[in-house]
Amino acid sequence: MATLNPDCNYLGVEIRRPLVTSADREALASDHGNVRVLFCNANISLASWMRALPVDRLHRVSIQFPDPWFKRRHRKRRVLQPNLLLAIAAALQPGRELFLQSDVLAVIEPMVTLTELSDCFTRPVGDTQPWRSSNPLPVPTERERYVLEKQLPVYRVLYRRNQRSLPNESLLESRWQQIDNPAEPIHAGA
Repeated sequence: MATLNPDCNYLGVEIRRPLVTSADREALASDHGNVRVLFCNANISLASWMRALPVDRLHRVSIQFPDPWFKRRHRKRRVLQPNLLLAIAAALQPGRELFLQSDVLAVIEPMVTLTELSDCFTRPVGDTQPWRSSNPLPVPTERERYVLEKQLPVYRVLYRRNQRSLPNESLLESRWQQIDNPAEPIHAGA
């Protein structure tokens, strides 16, 4: 994408250092100098970084094929948490995009629920729901190519930042916890 759009800057973040080292080496070798890859935990590092950005510096955020963290006790490690979503919403001006995609329904459904619960984003008019049939980005990820070659589904949602104010973070977190971490059912006779 950096080659296709040399006037735009691209930043990739990844939590696995060997992938970052390899990808950033390629980025530094690029003719355009408009792409970098950083090693970080998105939920720890990105919120404060995005809050420090100048107004309208960020045009799109994409979260693509994040680690699923299937175990209930690991849900807090999933990439899209209320704090990060609100930082993204604050950094994106109205009309700017948030793109989510995964090949794991149990991963993308909570991301969609949280995003819609925030009320900061809307889907483009006429976009296929619940999932887009195509990627709005011109270059697929390696994971996307792999999944499509296996003829497995890819779940995609495109949002645009709307004009609504950010919700209270504590309230969003509380509402999110009620949905994402409901109390364990009590079984009769247990």
